[in-house]
Amino acid sequence: MKKPQESPAAPASGPLKIRIDGKEREFDIENRELPDWVEDNKLTAGGYPYDKKMKSEDYDEPLERLQIELVKAQAWLQSTGKRVMALFEGRDAAGKGGTIFVLHQYMNPRTARNVALTKPTETERGQWYFQRYVAHFPTLGEFVTFDRSWYNRAGVEPVMGFCTPEQHAKFLNEVPHFERMICNEGIHFFKFWLNIGRETQLERFHDRRWSPLKNWKFSPIDVAGITKWDDYTKARDQMLERTHKEFAPWIIVRANDKRRARLAVIRRILLSLPYEGRDLDAIGKEDKKIIGEGPSFLGKQD
Repeated sequence: MKKPQESPAAPASGPLKIRIDGKEREFDIENRELPDWVEDNKLTAGGYPYDKKMKSEDYDEPLERLQIELVKAQAWLQSTGKRVMALFEGRDAAGKGGTIFVLHQYMNPRTARNVALTKPTETERGQWYFQRYVAHFPTLGEFVTFDRSWYNRAGVEPVMGFCTPEQHAKFLNEVPHFERMICNEGIHFFKFWLNIGRETQLERFHDRRWSPLKNWKFSPIDVAGITKWDDYTKARDQMLERTHKEFAPWIIVRANDKRRARLAVIRRILLSLPYEGRDLDAIGKEDKKIIGEGPSFLGKQD
């Protein structure tokens, strides 16, 4: 069994009964030892196509080449006034934050920024739902990422009871029209869904709970979400079916291996932007096992 570092973190939650692949399992986030059935399946969970993580020597050099291309793309944005906006969605612990970090790591923060909004204020709750997000849209020459976005209303909010069924239905009807306006405005618009398997999520939650560096990421919402996997799957599938459009497609990235996922995301962005001096050899080809578009790409991973 994996033995993580000992560290105080979130309050105790007690053992949870969960069913995975037809088997009832018990998972106790307060047990410092990770169960073998999680450890053994944390990478291959959900039908992930690789059984070994990408080695650092196979990751570091391609990442550096891609980050050089990102700097070039940012210079192009600044010289042309073009705009980029990328949404990052996925289950809790899908790797959104780490992907966004390497994406921004060497870009000029004056014109490349990330947006991670907290829960709405009382004033924001009284506004048009999309209003607080629009306030953070890119201006000329900017590259903006969203660590979660208006799609909270398609996932976390309905599953956890933070919005009404009527609000959820209204959102699914309205969001394609909203996103068509974004694209018509000329913004280069990306929607990424980082998809992970169940054991992968459990291992990452466990790591957060006991890591002295990451325990601030762990919250009661994470514990509550462990038993709502199927509810989140249903909400995700409905969201993809209703909001995957040709003008604003969902880009699905299988993210059990964070390194492969990060490279896939950056490649997709770079291959989609016609920036000056683009080096296709440096960018490389997409891994079609890892990245695709729309509901059909997910298949029956879960």
